[in-house]
Amino acid sequence: MTNDSSSRIVAALRQWVAEAAPGAKLPSTRQLVAEYHASPVTVQKALQALASQGLIDSRPGVGTFVRAVRTARPSDYGWQTAALRSPSAPLPPSSGTMRTVPAEAIWFHSGYPDRELLPERLVRSALARAARGDAALSRPPAAGMPELQQWFAQELGSATPAGTTPPTPSDVIVLPGSQSGLSSIFRALVGAGQPLLIESPSYWGAILAAAQTGVRLVPVPTGPDGPDPADVDRAFTETGARAFYVQPNYSNPTGGQWAPGRGDEILDVAHRHGAFLVEDDWAHDFGITSNPLPLATRDDSGHVVYIRSLTKSVSTAIRIAAVIVRGPARERILGHRAAESMYVSGLLQAAALDVVTQPGWQTHLRSLRQQLQSRRDLLATSIREHVPQAHIDNLPKGGLNLWVRLPDTTDLPRLARDCEDAGVIIAAGTEWFPAESAGAFIRLNYSGPNPGAYPEGARIIGEAMARNSG
Repeated sequence: MTNDSSSRIVAALRQWVAEAAPGAKLPSTRQLVAEYHASPVTVQKALQALASQGLIDSRPGVGTFVRAVRTARPSDYGWQTAALRSPSAPLPPSSGTMRTVPAEAIWFHSGYPDRELLPERLVRSALARAARGDAALSRPPAAGMPELQQWFAQELGSATPAGTTPPTPSDVIVLPGSQSGLSSIFRALVGAGQPLLIESPSYWGAILAAAQTGVRLVPVPTGPDGPDPADVDRAFTETGARAFYVQPNYSNPTGGQWAPGRGDEILDVAHRHGAFLVEDDWAHDFGITSNPLPLATRDDSGHVVYIRSLTKSVSTAIRIAAVIVRGPARERILGHRAAESMYVSGLLQAAALDVVTQPGWQTHLRSLRQQLQSRRDLLATSIREHVPQAHIDNLPKGGLNLWVRLPDTTDLPRLARDCEDAGVIIAAGTEWFPAESAGAFIRLNYSGPNPGAYPEGARIIGEAMARNSG
């Protein structure tokens, strides 16, 4: 028998099925062999074809039946409205920086570096070694692998000046990424309904974490040199807040680095008010023309709660970060972490530690600095050439982003849509403000894929701006 015979049987049975009632039983294989003068193999092939098309169901030992077409009844989730009740706090919408967009688009929106900026060879080798080791099958301590705790403590301690006690490994809690760490810190040290000072603009993820934990945000204006200590002092006095979330080095989104001495002034304010400074050192590995100097290096009295992440610099697949905190605050944060995730994957901890202790890690960081500088300069030059309405008040000394000021009359949603229609994805700056936006801004990431397309992307933004203001 040939495939033509099988096709002939399929066509005939499809017509039979179309005229039969749902659930009707088809003739047996023996009957079909006799009716169509075909071999059992050919008949079986025809039945398999109909089954793959969803027209029939075969029940071994019973027979073959016309599949019943069932109309799905709409699900009723109305009862959940009463069970959930109103949310305790309105949550911000999902960040546009996390969107998945077509590969052929020009990406300026993402918050993560492109794969070519990651130490891919080191990561693959580290994961392979970790998979062969004990970490692949064992449970690490709740606070983290001792060797990784020691590395984080040494990294911060190496920059601690004489006269200040450096952190110890026991001060370190390893986290499954800094985002979950922020949620634990806000819950443990601030609490629902309580005020938390935050720079404005600031990291959208911190704003989201605060909203999810019910923390009440109090914006403090900031600029390229950091917030004014007088503004911080006034905010602490007026609100009674006991914590301030800060990014002294290469802030997301502005790229700003606090001026020399500014950190000591802010730390003095925190001392006077008996408050915590939650220092997010997310861009520690992304210095370009300066080096980061964490506030935590000048504090040994437990005022600074220091977070450092390896997710962006090692690999987005290795979500490892750490918080360094002293005193009773450490136990409170550790308690929240244990309740939320118990422990962090030992496999990922071992891989992260392997990467950052390889000789090639420092070589990678030196190369990364050069690549980020060339990308930053290319994008800044392209924006200045093609978007004359734009202002770049601060060329960042590190980090991944340009913070671009546009005319106040700019329709940001329309600009974003027009750019996307032309194949350029940008991020409107509104989501980095904990309250109302202080102007029309866009954040452009210069660590995304295909830097050669930056001039073309800037040209498209310029054309969209021209239509926007027309």
